[in-house]
Amino acid sequence: MRSYTTSVLAHLFGILAIILLLVWLLHYREGIEYDSDNPLRVFNVHPLLMFLGFIFFAGQAIMSYHTVPSEWQTQRLIHMTLHLIAIVLGVVGICAVFRFHDMVNLEDVYTLHSWIGIATFCLFGVQWLLGVVFMFRGSRAERAGVAPWHIAGGRALLYMAICAALTGLMERFTMLKPHQTESRLINFLGLAILLFGVFVDITVGLAYFGS
Repeated sequence: MRSYTTSVLAHLFGILAIILLLVWLLHYREGIEYDSDNPLRVFNVHPLLMFLGFIFFAGQAIMSYHTVPSEWQTQRLIHMTLHLIAIVLGVVGICAVFRFHDMVNLEDVYTLHSWIGIATFCLFGVQWLLGVVFMFRGSRAERAGVAPWHIAGGRALLYMAICAALTGLMERFTMLKPHQTESRLINFLGLAILLFGVFVDITVGLAYFGS
């Protein structure tokens, strides 16, 4: 029951984060368009897709074994599909920021945000591939042995993605020097992202211990 309550809170904060992110990008930051001639519109594809993929969908995938009322095989398929969607969104999101850098002549991968983000993306891909291998090729004993490490790795990667998101928000905040209303919106967005991750993690922890 407690894990159900925390999963509801996770969904609420996740939806709130999506709303705040869209308000920020569409109302304050000129919109979202990958093929635009406006570099800011191109850049805005990056935070949207990276959040949706590596935080929101990844969080949903992590909770899917506890929130999807179905058989284990269906839960596993949903879990893997959501993670695959996250990887696809991540590829497009990373391409968008590289395209933005080319348009404004900025160096690639030189900030802490970018280092954490690239590391998270690479490890996320490795985690997904290993999960596929052990789910379809490993024995029952091998899967049982790997499962705790896979779960722990997924939770760690979610927090790495959140760290990347928060450092990215601070980076943009420093560069843009937004006015007071936008500053508060960015702060609330960061808090919503963090609390989404916290309640996803609590949901998994409570469910794991049978609460």
